[in-house]
Amino acid sequence: MTVGIWVLGDQLWQGQAALVSRQGDRQFTPVILIESQHHVKQRPYHKQKLVLVWSAMRHFAEELKAAGWSVTYAIAPDFMSPLTQWVVDHHITELRVMEPNDRPLAQFLDGLELGCEIVRSPNNHFLWSRKAFDQWASRRKGLLMESFYREGRKRYEILMDGKDPVGGQWNFDKENRKPPKGEIHPPQPLWFEPDTITQTVMDRVDLADWPTFGAIAGFGWAVTRDQALQALDHFIHTRLTTFGPYQDAMVTGEDTLWHALLSPYLNLGLLQPLEVIQTVATAYQEADMPLNSVEGFIRQVLGWREYMHGIYHYVGADYPNRNFFDHHYPLPDWFWSGNTAMNCLHQTLDQIHRTGYGHHIQRLMILSNFALIAGLSPQAVEDWFHATFIDAYDWVMQTNVIGMGLFADGGVLATKPYAASANYINRMSDYCKSCRYNPKKRTGEDACPFNFFYWDFLARHRDTLKSQGRMNFILKNLDKMSGEEYEAIRQAAADWHQHDRV
Repeated sequence: MTVGIWVLGDQLWQGQAALVSRQGDRQFTPVILIESQHHVKQRPYHKQKLVLVWSAMRHFAEELKAAGWSVTYAIAPDFMSPLTQWVVDHHITELRVMEPNDRPLAQFLDGLELGCEIVRSPNNHFLWSRKAFDQWASRRKGLLMESFYREGRKRYEILMDGKDPVGGQWNFDKENRKPPKGEIHPPQPLWFEPDTITQTVMDRVDLADWPTFGAIAGFGWAVTRDQALQALDHFIHTRLTTFGPYQDAMVTGEDTLWHALLSPYLNLGLLQPLEVIQTVATAYQEADMPLNSVEGFIRQVLGWREYMHGIYHYVGADYPNRNFFDHHYPLPDWFWSGNTAMNCLHQTLDQIHRTGYGHHIQRLMILSNFALIAGLSPQAVEDWFHATFIDAYDWVMQTNVIGMGLFADGGVLATKPYAASANYINRMSDYCKSCRYNPKKRTGEDACPFNFFYWDFLARHRDTLKSQGRMNFILKNLDKMSGEEYEAIRQAAADWHQHDRV
């Protein structure tokens, strides 16, 4: 019997389950990695995303070879052709693959016929197995992330003092919502000069004969585990101290502020969640890092990331098509070009075009918020997010966009829609200062679209939103609005869509 292993492009860790199962027989175990052009033609992916994944795959193939594995690296039109030939060439009788994170790839495996047995190893790139999450979820009426996060803290003994949380409370959100007032000077992130392998990939992507998005110049993401570990160390020593207070802030010209920029590496397998969490927790214990910053970061990995992955596999297959508010407006062209007079959106879209990156508040309270209140199609918005972000995969974008951002799942994830007017953006950023629209006006020629769309959204869906208990206090403000003002708001929203305003 000959066992072969197919390593998928987001499973780049020598400790991944399929490889571990054959560590002792590595010299007799063929391994294959495949760059599929068909896979990347499904949407116009960001050029830097393609460079990151393919360069990381090629570097990982070299890492495996150096560790004694027999590696085939294929660049092909699709997955099927090189897999079929590789199975024949190596007389493979059993193909092992670590369970994919994404449902489409899992479905591809379901239909795969190669003339050999296909064995799926349980995915070990997350702390919570799918079975463990299902057991947790099945015992609850509501799937609150806060409850899940606290359970994770207890299970893995992270920031715990016996049975109690360190510091006497589970989260420090109130200390981590500081607006960017005055001069702020965040440190530069750690970028890496492209080596020969990366430059070769950049040349290939730059000459791509299929649709792509974004700029390739300035690529500096980590493409090896060693580089990713350096990025983690750099974050802890230069950025973690002030990560907490300003994690929701947005500042013109500051693309990364104090954010960790580790999600692309976690999602590729170059970093593992527990090592990241424990390294940050150790920094709190040994380097006296601020607890609000440490807890705020750990919440994103141990809480939010694990929760999103668990929910993705827990919900039904219809989840990607859900549309709770029945929103169907198409995505404006300026989502791709960035050419909009709304400065908050322009700044965020320009940053994504240049880097493939935007932090969680830019994603939730700028991009998703606008899409929600303007009534854009959830599926079109999710597809755009998936194409443009460097850390985007099906498992993380479905839940974050369909669920959290657009409330299209009707409340599976969130207890209320994350809808907000320009007031929030004006408080948490400096974007409004350089905008042609007035963040304080909701009617008139210079009224901010976030304002008239927000109030139009609340009015249009008032009966539906009444069932979301946390919304009733806000909905009462509609009663204070005159009929003339509401009509002006409704007309402004309708005109914007009719004339494709920017």
